[in-house]
Amino acid sequence: MASEKKKKIKAERPRGFEDISGEDLFILENLISKIEKTYEFYGFEKLETSSIELADVLGSYLPDQDRPNEGVFSIEDDDGRWLSLRYDLTSGLARYVAENYDNLSKPYRRFQTGWVFRNEKAGPGRFRQFLQVDADTVGSENPLSDAEMCMMFSDVFENIGIQRNDYLIRLNNRNLLDALLSQTGIKPDKNDINYLTVMRSIDKLDRLGVKGVTELLGKGRKDKSGDFTEGAGLENKQIDLIINFLQQGNKSKKLSRKLALEELDKEFCESENFKNAIDELYEISTILDDLDYKEDRVAIDPSVVRGLGYYTGPIYEADLIFPEDKNLKNFGSVGGGGRYDNLVKRLKGVKVPATGISIGVSRLLTAVKTLTEESDNKNQVEAVVLLMDQNKKSFYFKIALELRSKGIVTDLYMGTSNMKAQLKYADKRNARVAIIIGEDEEANNSVTIKDLYKGKEASKDISDNEEWRTGKSSQITVPLSKMADSIIKIVKKSS
Repeated sequence: MASEKKKKIKAERPRGFEDISGEDLFILENLISKIEKTYEFYGFEKLETSSIELADVLGSYLPDQDRPNEGVFSIEDDDGRWLSLRYDLTSGLARYVAENYDNLSKPYRRFQTGWVFRNEKAGPGRFRQFLQVDADTVGSENPLSDAEMCMMFSDVFENIGIQRNDYLIRLNNRNLLDALLSQTGIKPDKNDINYLTVMRSIDKLDRLGVKGVTELLGKGRKDKSGDFTEGAGLENKQIDLIINFLQQGNKSKKLSRKLALEELDKEFCESENFKNAIDELYEISTILDDLDYKEDRVAIDPSVVRGLGYYTGPIYEADLIFPEDKNLKNFGSVGGGGRYDNLVKRLKGVKVPATGISIGVSRLLTAVKTLTEESDNKNQVEAVVLLMDQNKKSFYFKIALELRSKGIVTDLYMGTSNMKAQLKYADKRNARVAIIIGEDEEANNSVTIKDLYKGKEASKDISDNEEWRTGKSSQITVPLSKMADSIIKIVKKSS
């Protein structure tokens, strides 16, 4: 009887998790740097909170209080307490503020970059690990802090190279919808399952459209896979009022903020809470007008609801629209935020007003990659030193060290291949120049510097050293003492 073969473990990632490498990582890091720099210019300070929180503490901050630990990855500690990977960055901030409240400057203004984890069904464009860059002001109920979030959102996009009219910050107030729902007999209670079902349904408007949301507000919806989602069971009259309100968003985005708010005030709810929410938006809008952040940057849109249950007032959604770009047109949301005045209260026991924004960098990266010119993405390595003689490894290493000491990002080829393969390697590393010191260069105490941008196409057909030397237009030979200065000049031309 033949012995059982040992099963080979397949190399594969878990669903919903991605690796990032090379050019993508380079672009991502530059993107994060620009976002963080924008936050810093606004006076926010950086904070790093733990990536793991106590499950019972984290649960109090999760969006759905009827499912306090749904959607998180959890493990049991050796003392019997459950720990969870953070669901978002806001929950850790709220815990941090509650723990350190007396020692913090108030308002406390922080930003943070970090990975968050959702134990949800993975699918195309839907990940279970993604990167967020947040900014929050805790301890201020001044509408100026809400206006600032909208302005900072706008500045972030323009600072990373997204042009005006290619993005839109959509502004709403959570209390508008709550007041409207109250009028229909739905109590806006975050502990009420029916209310949460309604809010979850409405939050899917961008993805499912009016028809899909209508079904979810009613008996329920069956998706393409055949899975059925139970609906909120509302009456037709209730559904019609909600849908009419949500569709007002398309109309509002085409109006000035003042006219959009006047229309909402005239057409819908007469309650005091609705009027107060409109007044809050008027005040924010006035500040934005005074600071020249017009409707082409920040527009009123009552269809924005934000799914997280902890929002208590003004809310914001940041969309990429690209009306003239067929590859990116209506790209959709890459961030959002809003006011959450009761979040810290759950641990602190007293009301601590707060507002903040969160940018989904993993999704934003896709758009930025499409917009960025190829040459702008490929400057990770400036020089590659070719290893021309395997018996003189230390010599070539010293050349690389010298270039690094001059601030030149330098890679030394570590393989055993011929010149053609080494040049292909340098090209694949997106290097600006290749450094060649062969027998002739060594005898003359010189170095040949090959401009890989100029010689990129020619290098594909190179088969030997002699053929390479005919490519005079893309190379120079200089004394070894002038090597670093010559490379710096070439690199500067491309920057």
